[in-house]
Amino acid sequence: MTAKHTKNRAGRGWKRQVAALALGAGIAVTPAHADNAVRPFDIPAGALATALNRLAESAGLQLVYDAAIAEGLSSRPLRGSYTPEAALQQLLRDSGLSYRIAENGNVVIEKQALNYRQDPAALPAVNVIGNKAYDPNNPFNPFYAVPDASTATKSNVAIMDTPVSIQVVPRSVLNDQQAVRFEDAVINNVSGVQRSYGTADMYESFIIRGFNSSEQNYRNGFRRSMGKFDVANMEQIEVLKGPAAVLYGRLQPGGMVNYVTKKPLATPYYALQQQFGSFSEFRTSVDATGPLDSAKTLLYRFNGAYDSGESFRDIVDHERIFIAPSLTWRPNDRFEANLDIEKRHDNYMDDYGVPVLDNRPVTGRRNLFTGDPAFRPRQDNTLVYADWSFKFNDDWAIKHKFQWDETDIVFGGPGPNGKLNADGHTLGRWVITGTSERRSYSTSLDLTGKFETYGLKHNVLVGGDWFFFNQDAPDNMFASSDWGDPINSTFDIDNPRYDTINVAAVNAIRPNWFWREREDWYGVYFQDQITIWDKLHIMGGGRYDMAGYGGFGGTSWEATKTGFSMQHEDKFTPRVGVLYQPWEWLSVYGNYVESFGSNNGRNALTGGTFRPQSAEQYEIGFKTELFDKRLSSTVAYYHLKKTNMLTADLSTPDPLDQVAIGEARSQGIEVDIKGQLTENFNLVTTYAYTDGRVTKDNNGTEGKRLLNVPEHQASLWGTYQFTEHFKAGLGGVVVGKREGDTANTFQLPGYTRLDAMAAYVQPIGKTRLTAQVNVYNLLDKEYFTGSTSWIPTANVGAPISAMGSLKLEY
Repeated sequence: MTAKHTKNRAGRGWKRQVAALALGAGIAVTPAHADNAVRPFDIPAGALATALNRLAESAGLQLVYDAAIAEGLSSRPLRGSYTPEAALQQLLRDSGLSYRIAENGNVVIEKQALNYRQDPAALPAVNVIGNKAYDPNNPFNPFYAVPDASTATKSNVAIMDTPVSIQVVPRSVLNDQQAVRFEDAVINNVSGVQRSYGTADMYESFIIRGFNSSEQNYRNGFRRSMGKFDVANMEQIEVLKGPAAVLYGRLQPGGMVNYVTKKPLATPYYALQQQFGSFSEFRTSVDATGPLDSAKTLLYRFNGAYDSGESFRDIVDHERIFIAPSLTWRPNDRFEANLDIEKRHDNYMDDYGVPVLDNRPVTGRRNLFTGDPAFRPRQDNTLVYADWSFKFNDDWAIKHKFQWDETDIVFGGPGPNGKLNADGHTLGRWVITGTSERRSYSTSLDLTGKFETYGLKHNVLVGGDWFFFNQDAPDNMFASSDWGDPINSTFDIDNPRYDTINVAAVNAIRPNWFWREREDWYGVYFQDQITIWDKLHIMGGGRYDMAGYGGFGGTSWEATKTGFSMQHEDKFTPRVGVLYQPWEWLSVYGNYVESFGSNNGRNALTGGTFRPQSAEQYEIGFKTELFDKRLSSTVAYYHLKKTNMLTADLSTPDPLDQVAIGEARSQGIEVDIKGQLTENFNLVTTYAYTDGRVTKDNNGTEGKRLLNVPEHQASLWGTYQFTEHFKAGLGGVVVGKREGDTANTFQLPGYTRLDAMAAYVQPIGKTRLTAQVNVYNLLDKEYFTGSTSWIPTANVGAPISAMGSLKLEY
């Protein structure tokens, strides 16, 4: 069947009749030559046939194609300024369809020949005048600026139309920086984010806008059950600033980190990468995707990685095995189902850093490790994720998601009892060992729709979710020389010995400590994004939470299970935002958000529950898209207050009694700029001024700065494409002085670190070979990345090091 689209809407009735007569003959009617000038397009994701129809009408293209070849195919969003031909190229990308210009000027769309394949060296070249589009489905995509993000609103609304601060780290940045650690990809490219320490290397956590995220990282919008993550199957990382509880439940108020995984593609793509670097680093990764059937209704993707290496730290090493297969079933243009599985095994050494002397970490001891090789932690994680979605029409859709996340952890090892002794070189140590079984289940159901009322355009979301988390730690031990335990734990940093812990004594004491923790909450939420006059965007929404939490530790497993109980709370939290776009390149916005935060647990004195933590934030800012939308920026000022934090209860003589009246405040300015300054120059630059302090407390910390939060922090990373084959980059981070603990008894000095890269791309037939080298800490500066406040210790940054890579793509 052949379809034709015309630009004019008038007289559609007779045009349909004429087109119908031409269908069987496969000819075009009323041929026309479209104006090839650059023009703006705003075509949402959806059925490919619908997108082509909108393109034809808006651009005046005459399209001729058999309707059967477009059936079941979907298109990605198309936003920006293009020539009509460039817009068509974007819509057809990864569809398996191509086009040609007929002699009469009509555009004929047809299936690609079976042996057709673009020269990979030419990808992702698109004949775009003015704006080049970011294509998330193109594995060769070089762009740093991302126009859309789903984390902020659970919909692919343009960042320029969203009245919140949302920052995206795309795959192209991870590739250029060779970021193989999740935390590095985030803290080096997003303003106001630091690594949070406190659990050695057991799991990854961040400090955002001054507040610890408490290991609450997200994958495709679902919370992970703690643990560590691999970047092999990450497409991009989205960081939402400020309270995100309205759409995602109980979260810390600084913000959330959500990574979006790679999806199966309709166009085959294969990649094999071998990385090798300093300290015996060896990492092999693979990425393969394509259709499993000729109709391209069933797609697959497989990502995997093997990573092993040592460290500049004595004794420390690591090994990881990670696999992540996924399937997509898209039988038509309305229904889609996805299934992801992840398996990860980690074998590593817990490393608490170097001890503190007086009010500073000890220096000149970058390799110093205070642990013991007799204790070796490991993690085994299994994750299953599934979703399905159905489009009732172009405006209304429903989506259901489910995730099962299971992590078994064996942890343990020595750590310092505190600061160095008065002699300046010895310290006592404790030993902690045990196991932890963590399980979480998540599900959500969302209904989205678009409609108009009295000239107002609505984009609505109504949904609900459920989250369950359980942690059992039935086999733990904590021993310390301070308690008189005979574990032979004295350590001398001038004469370090790493095998002195009395393992037999440790095993004789174990187990002596047990723990059970559980979260169980439901939430319902709504959101309406209203557009007025195409320039004013108003967002309003709210969430009602019904949440339960329980945590109990005891001296036996039976006592722990008996003493465990759940406490339940419920609360409504609103979110409102306004954005005005006076010109296409500028958006000015503001928002007010409340959050329902972590449960504070049970009051041991009264037996009742503490009020849960809560927060509120005011934020104003502006966003820009410059140089034909190649360069985007966000500048934000925020004021964030967290309340009901636990502090000492001065009404009782017991120093362990607490009351939920503590408060902390964070306010500051953040700047994020990313994209292209010129056709060949990509950059990411950030700056954050953060004034984070305790504002109400009974522990003597009122007025103190929040720990591990620098007042000033900045980063810059840029790459330049010198030739078709050669690219080089340079960047660095600047971090100011930070407080090492809440009482501000010791400090981490500020630092500057410089990094660089160079890459050469060589086409070999239908494949592309990339040779790349990155050098980190070019000036070999000694610096500290953060602190573990309760010990206390400081975590040491790596000395000058390099990472080489050979990557073959087809």
